[in-house]
Amino acid sequence: MSGSVRAEGAPGAALPTTVMPAPSCPARPPTDAARRRLDSRQLFQDGQEIDIDHAGAVYRLRITSLGKLILTK
Repeated sequence: MSGSVRAEGAPGAALPTTVMPAPSCPARPPTDAARRRLDSRQLFQDGQEIDIDHAGAVYRLRITSLGKLILTK
């Protein structure tokens, strides 16, 4: 039965599964030269939201009331 797994103790019940393809090459961590670190205070200044243009789309990055970051399209 491909694409599902039988639930133990529940005859005929099937749970969906997700099969991820194996990566073609091992993942390498980014080097220091490949990424920058920015302080969120520099990005947000006095606000709680910023818009980011990326590849023709606009994303909104906002700070929640609990201080977490959420990125939405």
